[in-house]
Amino acid sequence: MELDPYDIPLARSYASVLTESQKLYSVRLGRGAAILPRDVKKIHLDFAFKLNDGHFGARKVWRNYLPRLKYHNPAVAMSVNRTQDQTGPATLTVFFAPPSDAAINASSPTSLSSTTHSAPTPPFERTATIDMKHRHETEILSELMTLTSATPVEPSPEEEAELQELAEEVRQGGLDRARNAAYVEQKRQEKALLDQARGAVGAS
Repeated sequence: MELDPYDIPLARSYASVLTESQKLYSVRLGRGAAILPRDVKKIHLDFAFKLNDGHFGARKVWRNYLPRLKYHNPAVAMSVNRTQDQTGPATLTVFFAPPSDAAINASSPTSLSSTTHSAPTPPFERTATIDMKHRHETEILSELMTLTSATPVEPSPEEEAELQELAEEVRQGGLDRARNAAYVEQKRQEKALLDQARGAVGAS
């Protein structure tokens, strides 16, 4: 399967095939790389620990898209609450600042956190919630971009080429791991046949 260079997963399993510059590109660019308006003060996710019962898309948003949003919007608070309730909701809530307080967004950065309890927050003008349950991560992201009027970060021609190279590195790394696994399995089967043959000779 061909990898989309705009959707390189930010997963530990790919760390061995990425250079430091490529790791930076994977956070700076791709789906979820966007500039949020100043009136967006906080993004909060609620979903379950396990993937079943419709929580898979929410987890993908958290793992792949939220780090990119945080990179480009360090002043926007972002938090995650993961529960044990698989039948519960999976939601993404955006908190908007009153117009007079929107400039606060450009002040001191805040950290991206994953906690079981939300920290106290100042009053907001309004909130908007996206239902993430049983939805694909790209659909969730698209609604978030529309809801917040976020501006996507477009790569330069040089960055575009780097993204293509990154996708190829990840693809090749997957092929190499598949070949190694097939080789190990072949040797295991050969050894099993050899042991079986030796056992037959010894019994005759």
